[in-house]
Amino acid sequence: MEKMLVIDGNSILNRQYYGVRPLCTKEGIYTNAVFGFTKVLLSLIDRLAPDAMAVAFDRKEPTFRHKLYDAYKAGRHATPEELLMQFPYAERLVKALGASVLSLPGYEADDILGTLSRRSEEAGMTCFLVTGDKDALQLITDRTTVLLAGNAETVSYTPEVFYEKYGVTPAQFVDVKALMGDASDNIPGVSGIGEKTALKLIAQKGSLEALYADLPGLHLTPALQKRLETGQDSAFFSQTLARIDCAAPLEATLESLARRPYDFDALRALFRELEFTAFHKIFREEPTASAGSAPAAPTALPSTVPQSATPQSTVLQLGDLSSRTFSAPLALFETETGLSLADAAGAYFLEGVTLASFFDAWPAARRVPVAVYDSKALFYALPAASALSVEVADDFSLAAYVLDAAGSFSPERLVAVYLNEELDREAPATQMLRLRQTLEERLVREDTLKLYRTVELPLARVLFAMEQRGFLVDKEMLADFSEKLESAAAIAMQEIYHLAGKSFNINSPKQLGEVLFEDLKLPVFKKNKSHGYSTDAEVLEKLRPFSPIIDLITSYRQSVKFKATYADALCRAADEDGRVHTRFHQTVTATGRLSSAEPNLQNIPVRTELGREFRRAFAAREGCLLVDADYSQIELRIVAALSGDETMIRAFREGVDIHAVTASQIFGLPVENVTSELRKRAKAVNFGIVYGIGGYSLSQDIGISKKEADEYIAGYKATYPKVDAFLKNQIKLAKEQGHVTTLFGRRRYI
Repeated sequence: MEKMLVIDGNSILNRQYYGVRPLCTKEGIYTNAVFGFTKVLLSLIDRLAPDAMAVAFDRKEPTFRHKLYDAYKAGRHATPEELLMQFPYAERLVKALGASVLSLPGYEADDILGTLSRRSEEAGMTCFLVTGDKDALQLITDRTTVLLAGNAETVSYTPEVFYEKYGVTPAQFVDVKALMGDASDNIPGVSGIGEKTALKLIAQKGSLEALYADLPGLHLTPALQKRLETGQDSAFFSQTLARIDCAAPLEATLESLARRPYDFDALRALFRELEFTAFHKIFREEPTASAGSAPAAPTALPSTVPQSATPQSTVLQLGDLSSRTFSAPLALFETETGLSLADAAGAYFLEGVTLASFFDAWPAARRVPVAVYDSKALFYALPAASALSVEVADDFSLAAYVLDAAGSFSPERLVAVYLNEELDREAPATQMLRLRQTLEERLVREDTLKLYRTVELPLARVLFAMEQRGFLVDKEMLADFSEKLESAAAIAMQEIYHLAGKSFNINSPKQLGEVLFEDLKLPVFKKNKSHGYSTDAEVLEKLRPFSPIIDLITSYRQSVKFKATYADALCRAADEDGRVHTRFHQTVTATGRLSSAEPNLQNIPVRTELGREFRRAFAAREGCLLVDADYSQIELRIVAALSGDETMIRAFREGVDIHAVTASQIFGLPVENVTSELRKRAKAVNFGIVYGIGGYSLSQDIGISKKEADEYIAGYKATYPKVDAFLKNQIKLAKEQGHVTTLFGRRRYI
């Protein structure tokens, strides 16, 4: 064996826990640390191809350092429960990847790293240590490299790299720590000595022992001399605590740490349990062993579907269909090589057949309710004139979306999460039928079946029809509008250059910042890391009173954006009949809202003069009208219905101005005496409280003191006590059950 890889499991897991966004399985198991850990291990194996590999973990028992010093590592925060629960899974992962898990009573993971690095060196091996703890830097030698994980990158420390950074050798780093101490481990060091001074002293004398042997001859300042004299005992004690034990009584031999091939069964079980479907694609094809690598660690998982669950498909020809009768629902799943079908009687396969050719060759299929992964994709696969004649009994992506709107809804993930299997490439339709049953059982159990059947499933058909119809736009008007915007931008640009006294790239935040804050000397409100001065919309708004150039820049930006994002883009998106065909996505947002793309027709501006002019480009066909309909104060009506607050309900039933009524109640005035300013403030309170606004944010929104805002909120709660109680109860329910629900039963998981 030539190469050893040793990883500090606690250190890397901890970094991944705080570095990867929270992830959780449907069973409530936190997985973000293990997810990141998996990526790290796979990357290291791929990059280093070690012959031997071990991951070291700390143990709960006190170490020899704790016995020497009760306060060792005192003051550290307890490990979060969400991280603790992930350690057993991390150990399973290590073993499944063919590496060894090591821990030693009375010793830390660092001591295991040190011991294995020295044993590797003695055996003539190269060793790589992976950690996020700088303590391990003392272990660097010509044969041992420390890969130190940081927030932005992992730095590979060799003796040369270390010396260039610190000016001492790795072996001297223990003595540096002996002087400066270590707050994270609660190693005392010498009071008043920091890293800079410690490095200088050890670089000058070579060691702690040499430093104290020649302390009087160093000609130090009296204060530093006194600190070192007073802290001598602490320095040598800290040296003992900081030094990694490279001769720990570890029973494992180098031979026993030889890397083994991946345990496919164990990986399969672990990835399914943790719902790591992202890794399934990595483990699909058998690799070839690379030259000089350890025994091949295959990166492919074999088929995971039990044979009993996937009966052999009957191969059919299109001509066979006329004599066959399928029971409903008929599951359909298009693969790269053909069409997989399944019903209650069996599984079938049509080689080289697509969904389009299937329905074209066998029109009777339109009379059989089908179950598919994506109903809109099915509609798009068929001729537009006949697509909606197909009866869709189930859409698995929509069913899964109703169950949990977060995450992805790929067939691979749904099969992994709900069937605990991998997608069977030979007979996926059979799995889809079983997936249908599982999803329906969950929908019934969570009381969301009605939402799926009466809202989401039929909505897909409506959205497809809307997309096919498209929205008519006036292409001629858009072209004229684009020219007008181009002209407006050009005029604004020349005026900006005149006021700036030079030409420059207005679209460059860096150049614009230099003009505004260095040339024109405008006040600086905010800076950012990438290009210095911030010139975002918020900053420009604050700068408006200081120079007429600001309004010109805002006008220029609006003209450029409207031309590129709206006028030109919409004109390009329109077909030869002048219709724009957007795509409405049902499974993108976590809240149940639709999203629009290619192009986005839900984000057409209206609050500016340019936006209102642009909206005139949307037209109705001859003989028809466009109807603009909006719910009046819909959020407040929903809150009134959900909370049952009589005062708010009465206001709506009587048709009065809800914001004026709120202002009347909060400020103790008759409704007829409520001014427009008071109504505006009451409106901010009405909507703000629904979304959890606090006194500070409300004060910023409507330009009042925090004390006044707090009084407004208190007045609101007194006016509508059941609304206040409802909102508090929603928070309580979210904490207790992990979700809240809408009137239709849609769940929003927290």
